[in-house]
Amino acid sequence: MKITEQIKQPIELEMKLFEKKFQDAMTSQVALLNRITHYLVNSKGKQMRPMFLFLTAKMVANGEVNERTYRGASVIELIHTATLVHDDVVDDSNKRRGFFSINALWKNKIAVLVGDFLLSKGLLLSINNDDFDLLKIISVAVREMSEGELLQIEKARRLDITEDVYYEIIRQKTATLIAACCALGACAVKPEDTEMVERMRKFGELIGMAFQIKDDLFDYTDGPIGKPTGIDIKEQKMTLPLIYTLNNCSEADKKWLINSVKNHNKNKKRVNQVIEFVKQNGGLTYAEKVMVDFQQQALTLLEVFPTSPYKDALVLMVNYVIERKK
Repeated sequence: MKITEQIKQPIELEMKLFEKKFQDAMTSQVALLNRITHYLVNSKGKQMRPMFLFLTAKMVANGEVNERTYRGASVIELIHTATLVHDDVVDDSNKRRGFFSINALWKNKIAVLVGDFLLSKGLLLSINNDDFDLLKIISVAVREMSEGELLQIEKARRLDITEDVYYEIIRQKTATLIAACCALGACAVKPEDTEMVERMRKFGELIGMAFQIKDDLFDYTDGPIGKPTGIDIKEQKMTLPLIYTLNNCSEADKKWLINSVKNHNKNKKRVNQVIEFVKQNGGLTYAEKVMVDFQQQALTLLEVFPTSPYKDALVLMVNYVIERKK
């Protein structure tokens, strides 16, 4: 059995029911919108976010979920899908998970409006059911995601990101959404237990940090085609292996690295030289160590919960995050 199927097993029924409720949450009176949302539902990815949410809810409530759990999952997926649709417009991207993006099929104007529609659907689903505590968790995540993206754009121009700034960027850009899923899972079933909600939020944040560092490492490790991708370097993205190497090499090497990333990032040979230099100077080893540290901190937070299939699946999920191959 594939690891993702193993993780899904204890929440299989919930995930099936969630898919139906999620489709219902997307419906509209406009035929064009329904066509587009139907396409979106059929081109979705691994569904890690709702999986985190349902596993958390069932772990903290001894296997129980309620209608709020399903609404929380639908809201986070509506709002997350809205941000992805908008991201593809911003990045001028034609593909998403191997499918054509909305902007590629229906143009930017429609894609932006679809993103707005999904955002408002998510907000209304919470407001109409008085789920203001859940809405607050999600709204904070959306604000932080926007801030993280903008902070990265601001810093990328100068290539002088410190490790602390990098952690802040990935905390906001990537980790905050997974943190919100875990907090939502706990809050939906145990809203009065604020300490537990905060524990699960922190758990999700740590997983999100490890997840992003794993993504950074893919840029330097052999991909499916047997060669490192170097995409982050081509896009002048400052990732942890590169930041560590820049801060731990001679001035001359630092100059060469910055010059390579700034002015020669389209030169394949030069990009491969940068990848090799980062590898030889301990950049990957250091990033892996930090990633495992985040993973271990996350696992420690689960120790207070009794053994259950849901806890086991969350532990599997934590390990999958740093062992995945893509």
